[in-house]
Formats: sequence, C-alpha cells, structure tokens
Amino acid sequence: MVISLLAMLPVLVLFGLLGDSPEFFAARNLDLLADTLSLVFLTVLGALLLGVPLALLTAYVRLPWSRLWLVLLAAPLAMPSYIGAFTFYAAFGPGGEIENLFGLTTPSARGLPGAALVMTLYTYPFVLLTTRAALLSQDASLINAARTLGLSLPRSLWRVALPRAATGMAAGSLLAALYAFSDFGTPAIMGLDTFTRAIYVEYNAFGLEQAAMLSLQLLVIVGLVLFLESRISATPERPGRALAIWPRTWRKALCLAAMAPAVLLAIVLPLAIFSVWLLRDGSGGFEFSLAWNSTLASLLAACAAVALALPVAFAAVGGRLGRLLERVTYLGFGVPGIVMGTALVYIGLQAPFLYQTLGLLVFAYVLRFLPLAVGSIRSAVERLDTSLIDAARVLGAGPGEVLRRVSLPLTLRGMVAGAALVFLEAMRELPATLLLAPTGFETLATYLWRVYEAGYFGRAAVPGLMLILMSGLGLALMLSGERRSALALIEDRRE
Repeated sequence: MVISLLAMLPVLVLFGLLGDSPEFFAARNLDLLADTLSLVFLTVLGALLLGVPLALLTAYVRLPWSRLWLVLLAAPLAMPSYIGAFTFYAAFGPGGEIENLFGLTTPSARGLPGAALVMTLYTYPFVLLTTRAALLSQDASLINAARTLGLSLPRSLWRVALPRAATGMAAGSLLAALYAFSDFGTPAIMGLDTFTRAIYVEYNAFGLEQAAMLSLQLLVIVGLVLFLESRISATPERPGRALAIWPRTWRKALCLAAMAPAVLLAIVLPLAIFSVWLLRDGSGGFEFSLAWNSTLASLLAACAAVALALPVAFAAVGGRLGRLLERVTYLGFGVPGIVMGTALVYIGLQAPFLYQTLGLLVFAYVLRFLPLAVGSIRSAVERLDTSLIDAARVLGAGPGEVLRRVSLPLTLRGMVAGAALVFLEAMRELPATLLLAPTGFETLATYLWRVYEAGYFGRAAVPGLMLILMSGLGLALMLSGERRSALALIEDRRE
C-alpha cells in the first residue's frame, strides 16, 4: 500500500503546486498543444507507414538472415531518441557533417519535420512488433482462399490480412503516440516548442507553478492515451500455419533494399557520426568519472527498485487487491520524466535536506522504472512451483524462512532481469536527471545535453557511443528474455 502511494506522489504534488497559476487555456498553451499534437500525429503516421510494410516483410517473406534483420529493425526501440536527434541535428543542413565530409548540401533536419522524422525512426518498432505479432497469429487459409477467388497477393494482404491486424496496428500507434507526447530530448534538440520543452524552460526560469500547470495538462493527455491503450484487446484468431512467401532472387534484393533505410538512418548514422567525431577530436577531454556517476545512480536505483518491487509482485499474484496496487505503481512509468522531475523538485525545495541530492535523483528513477522490476519479478513469481512452498511449510518452515530459502532463490532470475532493465533505463534517462541531479553531478545523458547546448559536438563521441552500447545491451537482454519466455511456453505446452 505504501509503495503504491509513493507512485502517486508526483501527481499529488503537482496538484498542490498548481496554486494560483495562469489559466489552463491561455493562448501560449494552445500553441504548445498544437505543436505537440502535430508532432504526435506525424509520428504516428510515419510509424504506420514505415512499421506496417516492415511487419509484412518480416512476418511473411522468407528472406536470408531474417532473424538478424528483425533484430536490426527492432533495435531503435532500445535507443534513446535524443541520440538520433543529436546526430541528425549535427549531420544535416548547411555546415552539417554530411556537407563537411562529402560536400553534399542537405536540408536542415530541425523544426517539426526533423523532429517528426526522428520520432518516426525511433517509434516505428512499436508498430512493427505489434503488427507482426498480429499477422503471425493469423491462419493463412483465408489469404489463400482470397487468392483462389482471383485476388492478387497485394490485394489479399490489403483486404484480408491487414484488417485482421488492425488491433496490433492500433496498439503500436498508441505506444508511438505516448512516446511522442512524453519525449523531451528530441523536440528540445530540434527546436520545437512542445509541452516537455516548455516545462523545462519554465523550470529554468523558476516558474514552478507554470511548469506544474503544463505538467498536469500533459499528464491529462498522456492519461487519455494510456486509457485508449488499455481498451485495446487482441481479437482471438483460429490457430493455424502462418503465410509464407518465397520470393525470387531479385525480389529478395528489393525487399532487403526496402528495409535498409530505416537501419541506416536510425542505427548506422548515429554510429558513423559519433565515430567520425571520435577519430577527429579524440575523447574530447571526456572524464570517465561521468560514466561512474551514471553507473552509481543507476545501480542504486536498480537495487532499490527490486527491493520495492518484491512485495508488490508477490501481492499481485495473491489476489485482486494486490493486482490493483500493482497497477497503481505503473502510474510512474506513464508519467513523463520531465513531469516527474518537476514534482520532485518541489519536494526538494520543501525539504532542503533532499534538494539536489543523489537520493532524490535515485528516488525519481525508482518511481519512473519500478514497473519494469515489478513486471519481471511477477513473471518469475507466477512460475513458482507451489508444491515446493507447500513442502517447506509441511516440514515446519515458517513464512519468513520459506520466503528466504525457497521463494526468493526461485525468483532470482526475475530479480536480476528487473534490476538490469531499471539500470539500463536509468542510465539513459535525461529530463529527470537534468532537473534533479546534484550540482556538479553529470551523467552520460546530461553531459551529452550540455555538449549540445555548448555546441562542442566533437565531445559527444564517447558518451554517445557509450549510450548506444548500453542500448545494445538492453536489446540483448530483452531478446534473451523473450527467448526464455518462448522456451518456457513450449515446455508448458509439452507438459
């Protein structure tokens, strides 16, 4: 109960901070709303236009190295979008790195078009993965019947397969919209005035009341998106063999060429730009103590998140009240980092012993990413063999001893996975760290931001490459977790 109340604390603080703030529907706020909605609309549209065709290719077309291509196409999901925004900002436009290296004049990637392009590249995997899952759940017999009745393969996919995958497409689109609403780094770097950027500006101008009002407005919109996402449920499909398309050699090459641009822009371009800066400017005076700062704060957050997630996870499998309390903890994951930071700054001002301390920063990380630990541990708890627990109780062990000697060792894998996910997400967190980090306490993410503000792009090479490496580790962890889940599911079906 206490842990769930802590998850609600930032929202309660924002309401208390609102006070005599300006009107909700001031002209400035309506302009912010228009820019934010424009970014979200273009992001969702781009994610659909890119993600749905890629889902069809990866689900149905038998291509060489298909597993590798799926990993590469899903990889942008594990990277912070501000990495892409930073490199796009530096690479394109007059005087950009592409012009400096190759003499090619490219349009600027700033403003709404650039922000929408970057957000599309780092959110389309939501649509790709949810749509692909929906397509793979379909029986190919209906598509084959449509082709027997005279429809071409493209028309069969358009009229038969895609309408049945609408639920997956909608789920991915709402996730992309949620990401676009809550992202701070990309619109800020691209110079687009959205709610997240305005909140940060108000905070720097000591306008906490105005920042709280904007935070609550953004939170209402995010809450609506979360509600819509919760209303989406998958349509049951009759199990059967998925469609398999074996293209000719030239068509295989065409399909691979169609998938390459997304990988080149989202993955290869940031790696190339940071590598160029590293070769040209060296480490740029980078202090590896920044990596230690990131590691320390993230490690403390991971340990604290696992400790708090354990009782929540065990309660979630114990009854309806526990599941309700678990859902409350997910509120923190839905609160944008800039909003979380604004609320906790006010708490720090009211309690000076907390203001600009490492403890308050770690607390923000825990509130933001606690659901990751809860989900991992709950999955492990749900798979516990209750006969072992019953046997321990029959042999005279008390509840505490059973928890210490049986339950916790059996959930260790879930605890480690949850801690790793919290650690990796905290390493990349930007807005909450900007607002709450102690004076002089820089992390990889905040150092990258300071480099952008100062215009010394060459100094971004080492922290940028480190953050990409962390993203790669996160992707590997997610894929290994999915593989273990799939193996466990197969074992359950065999039993």
